[in-house]
Amino acid sequence: MSHELTLRLIDTHAGGDVSRIVIGGIDPLPGDTVRQQMEYLENDADGLRRLLLDEPYGIPEMSVDLIVPATDPKASMGYIIMEVMGYPIYSGSNTICTATALLESGLIPKQEGRQRFMLESPAGLVQIVAHVEKGVVEAITCGGLPSYIDTHRATIYVPSIGDVTYSIAYSGGFYALVDAAELGFSLKREEERALAECAHRIVEAIQARSGFSHYTLGDVGPLPFLHFMGPVDQVTDDFYRSRSATYVHPGVICRSTTGTGTSARLALMHHEGTIKPGDRLETVSLRETGFIGQFIEAREAGGKHQVVENTITGKSHVLARSEIVINCDDPMVECGSLHHILGSRHG
Repeated sequence: MSHELTLRLIDTHAGGDVSRIVIGGIDPLPGDTVRQQMEYLENDADGLRRLLLDEPYGIPEMSVDLIVPATDPKASMGYIIMEVMGYPIYSGSNTICTATALLESGLIPKQEGRQRFMLESPAGLVQIVAHVEKGVVEAITCGGLPSYIDTHRATIYVPSIGDVTYSIAYSGGFYALVDAAELGFSLKREEERALAECAHRIVEAIQARSGFSHYTLGDVGPLPFLHFMGPVDQVTDDFYRSRSATYVHPGVICRSTTGTGTSARLALMHHEGTIKPGDRLETVSLRETGFIGQFIEAREAGGKHQVVENTITGKSHVLARSEIVINCDDPMVECGSLHHILGSRHG
């Protein structure tokens, strides 16, 4: 068994999106910040992401979060997010799952009531508020990234669909926001495949037209996300609800509405003047799960953007605690890009 490797995992989900939290089995990564460690994985050790999201160990619809020591003394732990599209610098659902796994594993000691701590993501520090009742993590509230509208109600011709009106938001990644009803969808579960096919065509068309640049990060790659928006219903004076579905290119409709998708919706609602500070929006998925985004405040950034500060609240459930065995003699497993991050554990 000289080629056998092991990883320790906690599988979780938030709103239906499964996040595999890697809590053991990886050697320390080079880099002075969690962002630099993420870039090392992306450029030199992408085998970990591919291993856990591809057959025989996983499926592309899942996400992976690697726990690493924080490099900022204000943070309790760090984490690196891996998805089918690559390495997003932030994700609300992954943050909710990671925070829950850290508490439920004891890597961060659990405290009854409202427990506050910081995590270090590739995007920087994230404030976490855990709501713990009778020893159970009932909800996680995390800071969403400052979000803004880059493009409002542009139109593009998409083959086999026709003219499509879309807006572009940044909320941790660039999102195309489209009206589901205009495209013939009511956002029911049986539409999932058709939604993915439609979103694929729209994203391909937008990518071919132009790229998008963040006001501080610059070019962050091709457009990776699309969010289908249902009608917004006002439930109370300060609480709204909307059916939603988030697509990740290529080919994945998320089980949840996603935290960054919800943040993007808040940015659009602010841009269109339909929400005020303190208001909340619950986005509801094809599987009837939801995240709640709260609009905190808006400020000017980058000289031309109204940036929305926000939080995302959701609940994560632990699915499994496991140690997976990676046998490098297995013809379905490619270990070449793993040895240098698991070298001290290679028998």
